[in-house]
Amino acid sequence: MTAPPASSSRPFSTFALVWLGQFVSLFGSGLTSFALGAHVYQLTGSTTRFVLMSFCATLPVALLSPFAGVLVDRWDRRKAMLWSDVGSGATTSIIWVLLILAESGHLSFQAWYLYPIVFLSGACNAFRWPAWTATTPLLIPKQHLGRANGMAELGVAISQIASPVVAGVLVGVIGLHGVLFIDMLSFLFAAGVLLSVRFPTPPSKAASATGPRSMRADLAEGLRFVRERPGLTYLLAFTTFTNASLILVMLLITPLVLGFTDMANLGLIGSLSGVGMLAGGLLTSVWGGPKRRILGVAGFPIIAALMLLLAALPPSVPLISTAAMLFLFSMPMTTANAQVLWQTKVPLELQGRVSALRKTSGQTGVLLVTLMAGPLADRVFEPWMAPGGALAGSVGQVLGTGPGRGIALLFVLWGFTVLGAVGLFLLSPRARRVQDELPDELPSQPHAPSPSSSKPSPADAASDNALPVTGHTPF
Repeated sequence: MTAPPASSSRPFSTFALVWLGQFVSLFGSGLTSFALGAHVYQLTGSTTRFVLMSFCATLPVALLSPFAGVLVDRWDRRKAMLWSDVGSGATTSIIWVLLILAESGHLSFQAWYLYPIVFLSGACNAFRWPAWTATTPLLIPKQHLGRANGMAELGVAISQIASPVVAGVLVGVIGLHGVLFIDMLSFLFAAGVLLSVRFPTPPSKAASATGPRSMRADLAEGLRFVRERPGLTYLLAFTTFTNASLILVMLLITPLVLGFTDMANLGLIGSLSGVGMLAGGLLTSVWGGPKRRILGVAGFPIIAALMLLLAALPPSVPLISTAAMLFLFSMPMTTANAQVLWQTKVPLELQGRVSALRKTSGQTGVLLVTLMAGPLADRVFEPWMAPGGALAGSVGQVLGTGPGRGIALLFVLWGFTVLGAVGLFLLSPRARRVQDELPDELPSQPHAPSPSSSKPSPADAASDNALPVTGHTPF
């Protein structure tokens, strides 16, 4: 067995260091998100205004991601991530200053002040994800991308589990302004890491061959690349649907649980479900997933669908805890395997655009589910399954009636829908064979940037697989 080139150790260390910086930043953002959301709810007592915070953070990502992807493919991706962190840190600093002014009596703080600031923060985040996703295959050999993406999912899982708990403690000890200050430090840490490393960046083949191109032309190229490959189109639609399924469950599991138990058990179920997500990310980071990636993409949603069908059984804390834990366990596995397919089948110079296209599709699904979940539960399914409701004498004889049973019916129907989506996905030969039919676009080993120069060495320039270490950047 031939040992990998010695230079490959540097990309590995670069990936690990940047992953740590982004994890710290993500955790700090999780602290702020939870603390600010709780503050808005306490200030207004309005669930609508509470949800509006999440909407303002998500909307710019959905709107700006296509354009962010084009720019990321043109710019130095390290600098794109760096300025994204700087911009997000600046928005947190603005909120921190407003709170300090309010506490000193110089300002009457209003919840609506936060919405445009959170929107700006979301706009900064629109650049970070495509830049980091597009850079990972430059740093990690393709045979290890499954583990690398598992690490990314592990970071998300840890943040989602721990940040609400830590934020709840910190708000009581150092106040909201203290939590925001910690978040600012996390952005500084992430920015410092990015300043200390260098990324290899792909060549801009289109620009070198035809001269400068418009953003519209670059955006159309990314869209055309996916559209002309039906396997990737089906993969995009399927993963958008599975992501929307996750959001639906996370939004509605709270009223489902509170329909038969109390807040203490809700917290227990939330913790155990988080452990499931953590276990899924950890397993993927160690295992890397099946070699037949499509089995991971389509197989683990079957587990999630079966867990949704368990909502038909009489509710209990052990049942819902187990179902929620296994449901979330399957999600990192699905995401990481899909991520590997995208990273290996998309040319390096198109990674930013295609990553942003995926983000736009996914966030659009999130927005639609966020807008639909509440009305579906409150105005349709819960009234149907209330005592004396339209389905109380039929379906209610099986699922039961009362608070939460309408959501249980929605989960059961959604579970069958997920199974149907898996079946349709696997019935498509293009989807099943996407790993075999589309050529891999990555070299076996990543190209390490030269430590002493911002230009590729003559030897590197002569190599077909060489990647220049700097790219066009407006910064």
